[in-house]
Amino acid sequence: MKKEETKRKTSEEQFRIPNSEFRISNAERRTPSAFGLYFHVPFCAAKCPYCDFYSGRDLSLIPAYVGAVKDELATLRRVSPFVTEDVRERETASVYFGGGTPGLLPPETLDELLRCVRAHFNVDPNAEITVEVNPTLKNREAFFASAAAAGVNRISVGMQSAVEAELKALGRRGSPSDVAETVRAVRAAGIGDISLDIMLGIPGQTPETLRTSLDHALSLLPTHLSIYILKLEEGTPLYARRNRLDLPDEDAAADLYLFACRYLAEKGMRHYEISNFCFGGRVGRHNLNYWRCGEYLGIGPAAHSYVDGKRFFFPRDLDAFLAGEKAVFDAPGGDSEEVFMLALRTDTGVDLPAFTSRFGLTPGRGFYETAAAFEKNGLLVNGGGTLRLTDKGFLVSNSIIAALLAAL
Repeated sequence: MKKEETKRKTSEEQFRIPNSEFRISNAERRTPSAFGLYFHVPFCAAKCPYCDFYSGRDLSLIPAYVGAVKDELATLRRVSPFVTEDVRERETASVYFGGGTPGLLPPETLDELLRCVRAHFNVDPNAEITVEVNPTLKNREAFFASAAAAGVNRISVGMQSAVEAELKALGRRGSPSDVAETVRAVRAAGIGDISLDIMLGIPGQTPETLRTSLDHALSLLPTHLSIYILKLEEGTPLYARRNRLDLPDEDAAADLYLFACRYLAEKGMRHYEISNFCFGGRVGRHNLNYWRCGEYLGIGPAAHSYVDGKRFFFPRDLDAFLAGEKAVFDAPGGDSEEVFMLALRTDTGVDLPAFTSRFGLTPGRGFYETAAAFEKNGLLVNGGGTLRLTDKGFLVSNSIIAALLAAL
């Protein structure tokens, strides 16, 4: 990081966005019937050593990929075992381009794909349309101008850290100044909804270096932050070197998470989901639909879907996708356990009376005793029949949810 950036003075005014009080937007109040489209763009210029997402480096296949996606939008032939034509009539409230690196798509391609989406699906005129990008994106101005003209209204930037040593440990190219330049280019194009990704548990990370990253992110006035704890995935280069890395242990990683939660709350951000924070009700509507067990259709290799109570996915194989191979059934979805688990990932939690009525459940004494024990330990809040996890509870959400479901 440049010396002048390290010494930058910060203030509450610098971090605040007008009207940043916690509130639930109309979009957030949508019922789970809201529908989302996800496109997995399986291309990267280089593979980050911690990343287990599916992608390849043969950029010459981009035109074939785009053609296959357009064919699927028009025909639904690859997902035909699981969806019917009436899926096109559902209100599409969000469109998300993830990866991989969607920023590698030629600028005009986003317009081409979104025109195809609108031709074949019932897209809400106010739909959230998100594209993920890296800070090293080339031709930023042209890309974002074209994206904005195509209707993109939200950009997610993979910042990860503002500390050079941490970026190097992650194998990330780019710098804090690249993040700042990317955000400026996004705003210059007229796109005001900006999310930044930040990673916790990076080798060598401390509360002080995390604060440096959070301060840099907040100084750019994003509407949204996603904070993820690094997970070493088997088969990745970072996993192979795990015994040689100066990784924070489990307790230190938990402390980093809780520090981030406190610090961002002080700056006026709402912690609306385990890994996500926003200003002024600017939740990520596409991902919020996942956590509300809403329906979504994923297109592209490694993309997952949930439609009509069925979960299915495309294999991690671009060649198979290009050849027209069909999606694969995963499991049924939308049962009581899944709805309960997903809801407890959010700050709105589980409305217990509505939940039990929906699924015909009658919690017994053991359930309430289990919930009371978690509440006593500061992991859960039971307010007026709504169960919510605290920040500490989010850290151990899997075990809490499993215990509550076992007692239900």
